[in-house]
Amino acid sequence: MNDERRFLQRGAAQLGLSLSDAHLDARMNYLALLIKWNRAYNLTAVRDPGQMVARHLLDSLSVAPLLTGQRILDVGTGPGLPGIPLAILYPERQFELLDSNGKKTRFLIEAKLQLGLSNVKVHCCRVESLRDEQGFDAITSRAFASLADMVSGCEHLLTPAGRLFAMKGQYPEQELSQLPKHFIVEACHNLSVPGVDEARHLLVIAPNHSGELTACDQ
Repeated sequence: MNDERRFLQRGAAQLGLSLSDAHLDARMNYLALLIKWNRAYNLTAVRDPGQMVARHLLDSLSVAPLLTGQRILDVGTGPGLPGIPLAILYPERQFELLDSNGKKTRFLIEAKLQLGLSNVKVHCCRVESLRDEQGFDAITSRAFASLADMVSGCEHLLTPAGRLFAMKGQYPEQELSQLPKHFIVEACHNLSVPGVDEARHLLVIAPNHSGELTACDQ
């Protein structure tokens, strides 16, 4: 796994992130766990370790400089993406990972224990059924649902100043046209992920308190 470790370190540097040896160790341990569990539970269609580094670890880390908030919910997290790579990077923030698939949440619980992630909590349910009195500053998703479905499923969990961070591939022009009018796209970022030669975008969506029209600069 030395090649994958070097690739991860170089890729993180290209993203403007400096990973400590402890951070690298934790991510490589997570990768080893994912590879092991994937053989039995089919947690991801990506099988090649190098591609896992690019498409899972670096893809998740690509949003790190743009993510705001202290309490963060990762919906449709699957095997913990982007939640676990971000939780390792930001131990001072609280991450809650949600997925309705029992196999995936069992893996998440094992990963939390093995990696010693005290800032991670796992939920096995649909996002519509989750209740949280405090609310989340940020809700992330990675190719989880349409923007309209993300808003309708998650808006009851946002704080008044909270933001939705939707990771997408191609620019989702049709999805934007279906976004409810009481939400607005604050920003749309083109992401460049080392080792991934495909389009990546991050949309930052907020409650539209002012009544302004939705706008997004590509």
